[in-house]
Amino acid sequence: MAISADLGNRLEDVVSQLVSTGRYNSKSEVLREGVRLVEEREKRLAALDAALAKGIGDSDAGRVKPAEDVFDHLEAKYQAMAEKTR
Repeated sequence: MAISADLGNRLEDVVSQLVSTGRYNSKSEVLREGVRLVEEREKRLAALDAALAKGIGDSDAGRVKPAEDVFDHLEAKYQAMAEKTR
């Protein structure tokens, strides 16, 4: 199915420049790459949403540690790492 899109002057100029410089072979190639990048970003955002939902679920269920305990653990860990490199 063919798609017609009105990109506006600025984006049309960007697409034309990418083709004229040889970076892409056609306007369609530029648009396909753009859609692939949007698809990739949407997948990353969906993964982030899932991780946030899991974290909120863990918090709601009481599966959390006090921040002070976490910070103390990290400080000790990185202090030990620093001492090994001396």
